[in-house]
Amino acid sequence: MSRLVHRNLKRSYPLAVSGAGLELRAGDQRSYLDACGGAAVSCLGHGHPHVIAAMERQLRSVDYVHTSFFSTEAAERLADHLVARAPKGITHVSLVSGGSEAMETALKLARQAAVERGEAGREIVISRRQSYHGNTLGALSVSGNVNRRQLYAPLLFPARFIGPCFAFRYAEPGESLEAYGARAAAELEAAILEAGPDSVLAFVAETVVGATSGAVAAAPGYFRRAREICDRHGVLLILDEVMCGMGRTGTLHACEQEGIAPDLMTIAKGLGAGAAPIGAVLVGARVHDAIAGGSGIYQHGFTYMGHPLAAAAALAVQEVIEREDLIANVTRRGAELAALLDERIGSHRHVGDIRGRGLFIGIEFVADRQTMAPFAPAMKVNRLVQDAAMAEGLMVYAMSGTIDGVSGDHVMLAPPFTIDGAAVEAIVERLTRAVAAAMTPELARSA
Repeated sequence: MSRLVHRNLKRSYPLAVSGAGLELRAGDQRSYLDACGGAAVSCLGHGHPHVIAAMERQLRSVDYVHTSFFSTEAAERLADHLVARAPKGITHVSLVSGGSEAMETALKLARQAAVERGEAGREIVISRRQSYHGNTLGALSVSGNVNRRQLYAPLLFPARFIGPCFAFRYAEPGESLEAYGARAAAELEAAILEAGPDSVLAFVAETVVGATSGAVAAAPGYFRRAREICDRHGVLLILDEVMCGMGRTGTLHACEQEGIAPDLMTIAKGLGAGAAPIGAVLVGARVHDAIAGGSGIYQHGFTYMGHPLAAAAALAVQEVIEREDLIANVTRRGAELAALLDERIGSHRHVGDIRGRGLFIGIEFVADRQTMAPFAPAMKVNRLVQDAAMAEGLMVYAMSGTIDGVSGDHVMLAPPFTIDGAAVEAIVERLTRAVAAAMTPELARSA
């Protein structure tokens, strides 16, 4: 019996014993195509030699220092690299150990900067329903994921939530995408005015919504309007690109495609490609300078922030992405993957939508394509597809509650940036068989 507290205490898990590129091999000698990067993490696949070599060199130099005593060359070089390629106005970086820590850090930076500016009344954070920003209590407080919040609701601070920008589900019949985006953004201004502009600290949003809704990009113009609204009322814009950032959607930062820059931005998964636990907050001058010009003391920290091994791994990952022009490959292979999915399963009676950007693709399942009505939650259709995919030797990322936190099913694909045409074909072939196996006539009748 395993002594680990697994995610599901009522099932056993195979042992992963080796990984190379797109493939993971289990202890029973079965191999799997990792078409989701675990959770959109393994952007270089598994076991990249340049990353391994960089980690070995770092361990021979210095393995750990506490940031109250020292900085390290690895952390400084990574920060320089990230700032040089960051959205306009980003001047500094805080290195942490993952996405949840990054959001926790961003919230605290936002709050401290407000206090240092003499705006201590700014304490309300506005977020969106159908969002996810992390599992620490602070990050979960601003997450609109019903399932993940429910158990811990009494422990969370009271953020305010507006509707998502999810045109497939919430645009009115005949409404243009631009008009819907404007209407969705207007909810932000209404929420700020209702709360009192001087009391609102920040607006938090995933640039492309990840796990909760399944690769949902905002309608055109939505984020430009949100940026304008935040600026008008002195509210910080915090973009969460933990899952969708660092090249995953076809640009280094997803917000590049929206034509905006945030005040704070969280990154993680694709930053270090899973080689070591790492996340970061990209910090704008407005936030950094308020603290540096005030107390000068950063009132926050983690034991492993700025960890030199993780920093060395992340820098190596980013070097590979640039040297091999992998973001261009994300765009090219992402278009191929989306087109092939549409060809093979786009007209399937239970596939409602195939969406996303780059190599960040969501597939939403429906009971009825005419009405786009979802399956009953108790049917756990997303899990049926995931299990069928595993039987085919394919890993996909499954989630429920796609529409409103309760109803709806989707799976996500987030393969490595190194993927080639043959791997695209293999993923779609296996997924096509998995969808056919999961979506039986009996399932349709029970829906």
